[in-house]
Amino acid sequence: MRTALRKLALAATLIAALSALCAADPIEDFYKGRELTILIGHPPGGSYDLYAQLAAAHLGKFIPGHPNVIVQQMPGGAGSKAAAHFYNRATHDGSIIALFPETIAYVQLMDPVQGKWDVTKMRYIGSLAPVNTVFMVRKGGPVKSAQDIFANRTNVGCSGRTSQSYEYPATLKAFANAKFNIVCGYDGSSAYTLALLRGEVDMVSKAWNAWRAENKEQIDDGTLIPILQGGLRRTSELPNVPLMQEATDDQTAKQALTFISSGSAIGRALLAPPGIPDDRLNALRSAFDAMVKDRDFIADAQKRNLFLEPSPGTAVQEASDAIAKTPKDLVQRVAKVFKE
Repeated sequence: MRTALRKLALAATLIAALSALCAADPIEDFYKGRELTILIGHPPGGSYDLYAQLAAAHLGKFIPGHPNVIVQQMPGGAGSKAAAHFYNRATHDGSIIALFPETIAYVQLMDPVQGKWDVTKMRYIGSLAPVNTVFMVRKGGPVKSAQDIFANRTNVGCSGRTSQSYEYPATLKAFANAKFNIVCGYDGSSAYTLALLRGEVDMVSKAWNAWRAENKEQIDDGTLIPILQGGLRRTSELPNVPLMQEATDDQTAKQALTFISSGSAIGRALLAPPGIPDDRLNALRSAFDAMVKDRDFIADAQKRNLFLEPSPGTAVQEASDAIAKTPKDLVQRVAKVFKE
């Protein structure tokens, strides 16, 4: 009798142990008590930081284990320094994710020396909003409309040659004959926006998402005037501002400008590293999808004056992979411009 009871007790213990093992959540076990870092390649204050800080404030609530989420800045090369570090040196276990420029696929294709990564091996978690680049001029400046940039010499401010602030105007200059003198070297979008307001340059470009978050009052009162935008379609908030490819009748120019603009669909997107375990990627994507529907998250975005139009990770991945498959002859023609 005692032997039978001991066997029953042992069996119960084994069943309990197996049940506990089955109930364990490997995602929760990994993230519990851990710090999750969102790496960005720009200094504080710009739209990359603004969106990263928004995600950091909410994402951890939807990840099993509820990690503490922080933002780490690694400025340099218009995001290229951080992207190369993320791909080649950072841990790939899912404890570090990133929010990089929508241009990293272009940089990889057109400047492999600078773009030391393979964007097709990284995995998008989801995009918080598409990004249309908007060219802005100041009230009383020499440029009044998009037509003026093809008729008059225009000084354009930019940060670095791998940023959209250079690539968009450089493509307009090379393919559509815009009369630009491009002045690079400003320390991020905040610096060249200040240069525009001071009259040091005549025009600058940055994401509409950043313009509306950082300079809404100046846009509303007419101090800053949008004259042109980059993207595959006009943002709903600027329906009367033409796209770059609409400003020219040259078909080759239209193709080049459309290629440069196609990253707008990626926008401000969270990115997972190559080699991340599938279950952790799926958990991060599920957490993102839940976060962007959360009322507190949406309210916080509105409080921060951030534009939201989320896309799931799979859709963003498709957009990125499509850029990576761009015909080589078109890539080479555009890349030649950036090397001049």
